[in-house]
Amino acid sequence: MSAAETSPFLAPLERLARAAVVTPSPCGEGSMAWREWGAGPPLVLLHGGYGSWTHWLRNIDALASRYRVIAADMPGLGDSATPPAPFTPAGLAAIIARGLDVVLPGRERFHLVGFSFGAMLGSFVAASRGAQLRSMTLVGSASMGLRRAPMRPMQPPRPHMSREEIAPLQRANLAILMFADPARIDDLAVHLQCENVARARVKSRVFAPIDLLSPVLPRIEAPLGGIWGERDATAYPWVEDRRDLLRRIQPDAFFAIVPGAGHWVMYEAADAFNRMLLDRLAALEGGGA
Repeated sequence: MSAAETSPFLAPLERLARAAVVTPSPCGEGSMAWREWGAGPPLVLLHGGYGSWTHWLRNIDALASRYRVIAADMPGLGDSATPPAPFTPAGLAAIIARGLDVVLPGRERFHLVGFSFGAMLGSFVAASRGAQLRSMTLVGSASMGLRRAPMRPMQPPRPHMSREEIAPLQRANLAILMFADPARIDDLAVHLQCENVARARVKSRVFAPIDLLSPVLPRIEAPLGGIWGERDATAYPWVEDRRDLLRRIQPDAFFAIVPGAGHWVMYEAADAFNRMLLDRLAALEGGGA
């Protein structure tokens, strides 16, 4: 193993990877990977674009203390196989939905949390599950057709670049899109970004500016909610527009803003995010959702 692969900062990743129970479901000519930790009511997590289950690395322990956490690698990302072309939101969501039938046989009821691209695809999935879905929480969702400020362009890695050259480039990209405070970008975040982007075959950015969710969100029967970072580069300074959209659909929709956090809010401000999400889910459980 290389020095990078044995670095102490990778210990949380290695521990959770070893502890996970991995279940495959059909995806193209291969399989989609689902990882599970903990016990209790099912809580399904869908990561963001150019990502994998590791987008939730700083949340799994807290969530698995109360829930059976089920984190997907979405089609064409992470360890999951490339889906059939053409890549469409409906087609990708259908693959995820078929996977849910594998990991939740018998239509067991579940909560769903989606981040960015995962929130968009998760909304398509949620709209098809009816009463099986207990709640849908969007985190920094893409494809809502709402205002966003221009963002500095990110730099893609080039094929000739070494690992040592890619790491600072991805650190800079994290500062542009994912984090509000560059000082919070640690070596683990850079490692995850490098690994996830290198394995991404489905390119999600083409879908982000398109309003795909306006017709989808009203079809979700379960309670809707949202958690956004205050300084999310995909929403700032109009984060409240996301709240208003959800509350036009469900007037009592939960919505929380994490002060000082960016797009990858559940990593940058993990403690605050975990507390907000667990409080929301506890309130729903207490209300019989």
